[in-house]
Amino acid sequence: MIADQLPEIEAIRKLKARYFRCMDQKRWDELAEVFAHDAVCQWDPQPDVLHGREAITAYIRAGIEKLVTVHHGHMPEIEITGPRTAHGIWAMSDLVVGEDFHLEGFGHYEEDYVKEGDGWRIRRLRLTRLRVDVRKKSEL
Repeated sequence: MIADQLPEIEAIRKLKARYFRCMDQKRWDELAEVFAHDAVCQWDPQPDVLHGREAITAYIRAGIEKLVTVHHGHMPEIEITGPRTAHGIWAMSDLVVGEDFHLEGFGHYEEDYVKEGDGWRIRRLRLTRLRVDVRKKSEL
């Protein structure tokens, strides 16, 4: 019954909110905790698939640590698929500002979740971008 699933769906929504907040606040240890130990991630259009929470967190950190970022997730479609599994799709937008560029991106996260002893974790993440606008600082 859907009403019975609402607490689990809310817990997954909070997990994804923590993912975005920890990235933007550069809280790397907390960010690692949103992923299952055996998580797999891919950010299109890059062909690399990352395996394991440590590799995923290190990749994110290397990419954005010195940048100002703002990530938002919208319109979650979350389906509980089993007692300890779920699937979700999130519309997303992000703003990434570096010393000489300004990026605005839009797309979707597609994710699988697993419920571990202490809560939900992201087990599989794939970000597909629909649009990316990059401007040089001189164009702003």
